[in-house]
Amino acid sequence: MCGIVGYVGRANKAQEVILSGLERLEYRGYDSSGIAVLTNSKLECHKFKGKLSVLKDFLSNNTLNGNVGIGHTRWATHGNPTNENAHPHINEKNNIAIVHNGIIENYLELKQMLIENGYVFKSETDSEVIVYLFDMYYDENLLNTAFKVRELIRGTYAIVIIHNDQKEEFIAMRNEAPLVIGYGEKENFVASDITAILEYTKDISFLDNGEIAVVKKDSVVVYDKNKNMVEKEHTTINWSLEQATKCGYKHFMLKEIHEQPSDIRDTLNSRIDKSGLIKLDDIKLTESDIKKFNKIYIVACGTAFNAGCVGKYIIEKLSKIHVTCEIASEFRYQDPFVDENTLTIIVSQSGETADTLSALRLAKRKGSRILSITNVVDSSIARESDDVFYTWAGPEIAVASTKAYTTQLTAFYMIALNLGLYNKTLSINDYKQYIKLLMQTADVLQNMLENTDEEKQIANEIKDSTSIFYLGRLVDGQTAKEMALKLKEISYIFAESFVAGELKHGPIALIEKGTPVIALSTQKNMVEKMISNIQEVKARGAYVIGIGNEHDKALQDICQKFIKIPNIDDLFMPLVSVLPGQLIAYYVSDLKGYDVDKPRNLAKSVTVE
Repeated sequence: MCGIVGYVGRANKAQEVILSGLERLEYRGYDSSGIAVLTNSKLECHKFKGKLSVLKDFLSNNTLNGNVGIGHTRWATHGNPTNENAHPHINEKNNIAIVHNGIIENYLELKQMLIENGYVFKSETDSEVIVYLFDMYYDENLLNTAFKVRELIRGTYAIVIIHNDQKEEFIAMRNEAPLVIGYGEKENFVASDITAILEYTKDISFLDNGEIAVVKKDSVVVYDKNKNMVEKEHTTINWSLEQATKCGYKHFMLKEIHEQPSDIRDTLNSRIDKSGLIKLDDIKLTESDIKKFNKIYIVACGTAFNAGCVGKYIIEKLSKIHVTCEIASEFRYQDPFVDENTLTIIVSQSGETADTLSALRLAKRKGSRILSITNVVDSSIARESDDVFYTWAGPEIAVASTKAYTTQLTAFYMIALNLGLYNKTLSINDYKQYIKLLMQTADVLQNMLENTDEEKQIANEIKDSTSIFYLGRLVDGQTAKEMALKLKEISYIFAESFVAGELKHGPIALIEKGTPVIALSTQKNMVEKMISNIQEVKARGAYVIGIGNEHDKALQDICQKFIKIPNIDDLFMPLVSVLPGQLIAYYVSDLKGYDVDKPRNLAKSVTVE
């Protein structure tokens, strides 16, 4: 959940690199931040509760001169956001500093052992045990000490360690929590996310579980869990630094909303061959593989789960294979009906989501084929899957996901089309026609983004509401869930979605005079039913904001406000109809003066259960 940056290299450059990296990692956590640098005379460490700006303000008058350092931005799991609980943690001798992302599951047992050996703890965190373990077992060789500590700790972790006696290196350790190494000229880097070091290098590799790296300015040596040296494969990242900055937009979220058309095009165009057919390079499923599947599980969390629920509708419609959607945090405890005749589709923007990764491993143990949809090349989920679909969305910085969602939907359309073709539920003519329609959705979104005045006006009208309800039927009901999630994530207004046909079975009791209800109706065969449901809430005093096809005059007439969606095939409506919900959520949060990109209590990559 937290963000880590490590640097070794040029004289007095450590502070600059670390602060720059932490700025790009603040989406991973922003309860507190800190830095430790090996200066000429000693290890200096400063950390503060609050956003990164507090640390930056302090360092503007207290520069740390050194060429080796580590930094951290925290999202609290153990202990409240305080100066004491912030990272880096240092030992009593002030010669060792560590930063940690993850959870040390046996920290209470280790803490008791350390207390019995005379160590006094200053924080409430599980992470502090790590620095004292390094202190206890240090034998003047930091790598040997890391091997010893690795055997003692259990849990998920990305850890970086510096020691004042070894001023030309740092140690990085990884188990489950992501850690990327960056290679430069006379300098090397480590970070939780590629974006933190993209300004300085595009040459990277990923640490695998159990690996330990000794990072110096001229070399990086990696050891596996058996202490053997391993050669790491390097990857060149094609994201530009511009993709990871705001480019003139007020917030990253708004920028990422506007990037959706181009990201959908990128996801599509890289996979449409000259004959107009979809070529899924990293998916090796054959026609015989597909014919043996009698069911599909889609497993994900949060926004990715909502994308999966729409994906279920798309796959069932096009391939006629039964699909079950499961929340990843529940999946592994349910003894799911997964076997060698099951295809499990794992969805995760970061490719590091802890619950989703655990679900993947359970399904794999049961014999299932694993197909993952993720945005990060060589992430843990990508590496452990049989097949991978990469959504070419580039870095997504805002905590509230937008372009990851629409590119995940794009992935589901492409996968479903190929499943349908192989399964003989789609003719080649229908298949090609659907591809053509899918490619047109990016242009539709682009046109919708050219005028967002309606969403701004609606946001101004509903921003002071205490609760807002979203309605939809069939696949619109799934899109409504994602709209409600966006609003509650960044505006802190209670927002809930309901299947419109269920209103009279209880939820309609919540409607009173003036209650805003956002009613989504894009499926032609359900418009009349939705009109009836809208009449039900209007009769109880609801203020109804409709979102639907521009040609549905009867639907427009019954709503107090109406946002028109261009007339496209019903099948592809979920890819464009979510946009008004994203924009309304964004404008409400901005009008209320909230930090849109960093909503309270949330972090971007949930790498602990």
